[in-house]
Amino acid sequence: MLTILALFIVGALSGCSKTWSGIKSDSKSAWKSTKQTVHEATAD
Repeated sequence: MLTILALFIVGALSGCSKTWSGIKSDSKSAWKSTKQTVHEATAD
């Protein structure tokens, strides 16, 4: 029983880690895109 609980916890934490990594990646991509768009809009 303890082994199953430990495996469940490890699996859940692993999933959360991947989700957080995805959020950071998406945020970084959105920030780069925003900076590029602002740069293009203000460059004359």
